Amino acid sequence: MTKKERFEAVLSYFSKHMPVAETELQYASPYELLVAVILSAQCTDKRVNLVTPALFKAFPTPEVMAVASSDEVFRYIRSISYPNNKAKHLVGMAKMLVEDFKGVIPSDVDELQKMPGVGRKTANVIASVVYDKPTLAVDTHVFRVAARIGLTTNAKTPLATEKQLMKYIPLAQVPIAHHWLILHGRYVCLARSPKCAECGLKDVCKYYQKQQ
Repeated sequence: MTKKERFEAVLSYFSKHMPVAETELQYASPYELLVAVILSAQCTDKRVNLVTPALFKAFPTPEVMAVASSDEVFRYIRSISYPNNKAKHLVGMAKMLVEDFKGVIPSDVDELQKMPGVGRKTANVIASVVYDKPTLAVDTHVFRVAARIGLTTNAKTPLATEKQLMKYIPLAQVPIAHHWLILHGRYVCLARSPKCAECGLKDVCKYYQKQQ
């Protein structure tokens, strides 16, 4: 099976079995999504969703967050991983968003990455989810699933994974493909004990074939 054929089989499977795939982070505005994605780094979406309702109530806009202290923000996110750093990042992000971007989340990946706490993965998520741009964020699930199935070859970094995936995924499918891979990694292709027996992709999966 060629790489192109493997991609076609995987995308076809997801299109049929997961026609709707979205972020599991709960948000009501681009600003709230940006805050949630920053908090989700090395933390589960489930945990983030537990703390954001109170956080968004206290800091409903970037203007309110921008004049807060990181200590005030910390109180709301103390149960999240790396709360000290993330509190500082959120306040710094809000200040830059208000001062440099007039409160409007930029759509450009490079512009997004100028803000504290916003790396390439976060910027790609925002550009994709908010602006429906063909940007593909590579988190731990995407990295693992792509390598296991055989969509990527010897990709050592998230950027290498992103480049290899972008080569074969049609631009129109990139935003949803990101969620397909994440959700598959979260619920089926688990890190320690993948549920191969119930996976519909085992016929095209290099990892599964090696186990046989």
